[in-house]
Amino acid sequence: MLRFLTAGESHGEGLSGILEGFPKGVRIDKHLIDAELARRQAGYGRGARMAIEKDTAHFTGGLRAGRTLGSPIQFFVKNKDKTFDSFDKDRLDIMTVPRPAHADLAGALKYADPDVRNMLERASARNTAPYVVVGSLCRQLLSSFGYDVASHVTALGGIECGRSSLTVRDIRSAVKDSRIGCVDSAKEKRMISAIDKAAKAGDTLGGIVEIVAEGIPVGLGSFMHWDRRLDTRLAAIMMSIPAVKGVEIGLGFDYARVPGSKSHDIIAHTAGRGFRRETNNSGGVEGGMSNGEPLLIRIAMKPIATLRSGLATVDLKTRKKAVAPAVRSDVTAVTACGVIAEALVSFVITDLFLEKFSADTLPDIRKNFTAYMRRISR
Repeated sequence: MLRFLTAGESHGEGLSGILEGFPKGVRIDKHLIDAELARRQAGYGRGARMAIEKDTAHFTGGLRAGRTLGSPIQFFVKNKDKTFDSFDKDRLDIMTVPRPAHADLAGALKYADPDVRNMLERASARNTAPYVVVGSLCRQLLSSFGYDVASHVTALGGIECGRSSLTVRDIRSAVKDSRIGCVDSAKEKRMISAIDKAAKAGDTLGGIVEIVAEGIPVGLGSFMHWDRRLDTRLAAIMMSIPAVKGVEIGLGFDYARVPGSKSHDIIAHTAGRGFRRETNNSGGVEGGMSNGEPLLIRIAMKPIATLRSGLATVDLKTRKKAVAPAVRSDVTAVTACGVIAEALVSFVITDLFLEKFSADTLPDIRKNFTAYMRRISR
């Protein structure tokens, strides 16, 4: 079983992670990992914190000479913007005014802590940096088996591009010079204008991201139990991304608007290619398993909870009306949300891939994979 844990706070020493269950013998390119961390920090509408940090992963276990050892992989992403220490007392005032739509109030009540800083530090989206490291490691394993993944922004601030049937290559080519990660340049200009308008008003914006993953073999996941379903795993991990409030796979909610005769994917067979679907409304998942078609996921991200023009709230100490503090934040982070989603999709696919082709070393995994693909091709 592949699993990872993270630790750290937004303004502490840094963020650390441990990835367990990763096989032995995978060549890792650290530059690719740091490039993904840089992508997470990019996107029009990001705040000042992104200009301070230059994230890079420092590995302290699980690799030797660039190859995985089969032992837990340990890494650390240092915070430049550090304001408190694990033992020394800092000079920060106690923060008693919770922000609406954040973890502040529920966390303060749950942990009996009047200082909401202790909630916002761990609940911060800054803590998704280790997700991206884990995802990059997984992508580097799967890439030699034909896997690839990309994301693009399909809606931001109420401006929508609609559905598409783009390949990973299409997406990557179209967003290469994009400031937001949108494939429609005309819509992107309108999105940028919306971000500028929100910034002037001290407001924030949400949006929708589409993730496409290709090269996934048939049969990852299972219909045998609820927690082994591919769609269960994907939906759960997408909702772990801060501010994500909705997930759909394939046609998603639009399935409710059309009859089965016009929505279900017709099965066909051709020599050389084998079984295939003429459409991909199911988004690559049927019966809780991958069906060999590209995986298609959309996630909806709510506007950032921290507004420069703070919302009405109540002071935990005085119980009187207050205005939420303007903690430094982004106007929007929808582009970065896509990068994080790519990483977590890759983690889930890798976990199920290793479950299906289980072995301790990469060569043995490859043998199992090759035998399986040869069998289903017949």
